[in-house]
Amino acid sequence: MKTLLSTQIGRLRLLGYMEGISLLVLVGIAMPLKYWAGNPELTKLVGPIHGALFLLFIFNTLAVGIVQRWKFMEVTWKVIFACFVPFGTFYIDYKILRRI
Repeated sequence: MKTLLSTQIGRLRLLGYMEGISLLVLVGIAMPLKYWAGNPELTKLVGPIHGALFLLFIFNTLAVGIVQRWKFMEVTWKVIFACFVPFGTFYIDYKILRRI
């Protein structure tokens, strides 16, 4: 855990995990509860948390891309696009971020 917090890439990876988990909770648990069970409380809680993590992930990806001098068309856009897809942040962590 200390290695994840000590570098920019590590913090981006940790943020990616949190953003990915929040998206899965929002889409897999909160939204079905809202529409099938008529219980919108969890979406009111998880929605803003996911939104904040989403924005932090995007801004940190851009910051890391600038510091690490990633080529935008080769690396940065792939990492940014990953946060729009369920399980995308986990895949991008496995394919790109873990190896850097």
